[in-house]
Amino acid sequence: MVLLITGIILASCGKSATDAPIEAAVETIDPEDAVAAELRPYLDDVPEITFNALTLRAARVSIAMDREDLSEDIVTREIPGPEGAPDVKVYIADPDPGRTDKPAYLHMHGGGYILFTAADFAARGPSHAEACDCLIVSVDYRLAPETSFPGPMEDNFAALKWLYENAEELGVDRTRIAIGGESAGGGHAAQLAIAARDRGIPVIFQLLTYPMLDDRTGSSREVPDHIGHYVWNKGSNKYAWSAYLDQPAGSDDVPYGSVPARLEDLAGLPPAWIGVGGVDLFVEEDKEYARRLNEAGVPAELFIAPGAFHAFDDIAYDTEIATEFRARSLAALRQALHGEEET
Repeated sequence: MVLLITGIILASCGKSATDAPIEAAVETIDPEDAVAAELRPYLDDVPEITFNALTLRAARVSIAMDREDLSEDIVTREIPGPEGAPDVKVYIADPDPGRTDKPAYLHMHGGGYILFTAADFAARGPSHAEACDCLIVSVDYRLAPETSFPGPMEDNFAALKWLYENAEELGVDRTRIAIGGESAGGGHAAQLAIAARDRGIPVIFQLLTYPMLDDRTGSSREVPDHIGHYVWNKGSNKYAWSAYLDQPAGSDDVPYGSVPARLEDLAGLPPAWIGVGGVDLFVEEDKEYARRLNEAGVPAELFIAPGAFHAFDDIAYDTEIATEFRARSLAALRQALHGEEET
């Protein structure tokens, strides 16, 4: 999606065209027109909110009121947290408890670094574990602004370390551990991949679903008006990144490993699948991250769902485009976890 240049007028006052002033009449794309036709009927279900301290509190109350109890198929455990920090709660879905060589997928939930808990996403664990024939561990990391970077990332690293060190007890093949998440969870997974590389814990794959990777988007870097209009906008992005980094989003410097898009050296990271919608606020940063991964020698597959807004695969769950998006995501994870076993 780009801005349409509808006209160029050259003033002719005896000067050459190269010297003449140029005026461009720019017509912006209507955000609704940019959305895929299949998804437009769902726009009434799209929340219209820009997050700040006040709206965040209200949203958290609403989410807590709607939270449902988890099924008996999901096991909750408390594992050791980072040094000097509280224990970390994890939710485990295991489709085959008797098996001793399962691959594993460590999942981090979405929510812009400021919203939701692992319990809000863990209900999907059993079906995804069954579909991908793997054990799934969902991490209840701490949220910003109460806990800024590196606290949440260290929670996720503690869960990865626990999964790796307790692989035998969990029936997991520690050489087949993948990580991933959606939105901020994808950003957390990208941060975790960096920490795992630097600290020597092997990860074979990162599944990044419309990941939140760059604090400059919507702050020091503008986006077209038709991009990021639905669900998660640039105002929310600026607030959330500022909360997570404990400094203004788009600042000149950020802590090492906190903003994956700003990391200079991406070599040695695990292969990635990145999926994003064509009008998602994160589309450009996700495209650029996939390009840089490939440039660094890291295999990265990028899928852009045309005209799809942020979290469309949940909001418009039964649509053809959402079904295809989920199928591609799960197929990429199965292939990464099972390799030649995948058919």
